[in-house]
Amino acid sequence: MGRSVPIRQHAVKSKSTALSRTPEGDAWSALVIQVFQLNGRLLAIGDALAAPAQQTSARWQVLAAVENEPRSVANIARLLGLARQSVQRIADLLEADGLARYSENPNHLRAKLLELTDSGQSTLASIATAQRAWANRVGAELSLGVLRRTSSSLARILELLADSPAVEG
Repeated sequence: MGRSVPIRQHAVKSKSTALSRTPEGDAWSALVIQVFQLNGRLLAIGDALAAPAQQTSARWQVLAAVENEPRSVANIARLLGLARQSVQRIADLLEADGLARYSENPNHLRAKLLELTDSGQSTLASIATAQRAWANRVGAELSLGVLRRTSSSLARILELLADSPAVEG
């Protein structure tokens, strides 16, 4: 038991150019961290906006996904970029609370469509009222040009990442 473990600091200290990031890679990594932070902040704000209607950000997202048309759980998951199982769990809870219902899907025998009930529409309208006031307040702090350029950039990033594998090689 007296053997010591060899020190392998050389493996940690050596920097291969193949492993170092480019300035663009550094900028991308910094942006990703900011987006993660933004996501966390937006979810917390969403929870606060939805709380008076006894909802959460997650439930709000699913309600909003079927506001204009019924969708299958799989379609909602794709739209929101979430796991189908998590959307199924939320959809089932919304149905149990009377905010949504399942209906027959003419395009698929087993995949039912989720749609809002009158109560779900009312709940979503309540959250939307709070969200509009918040969006107007935050939007007023930024210029329309900045908001549109940022939105365009995010759309391009989403497009780029849609077909990008997480790990290459």
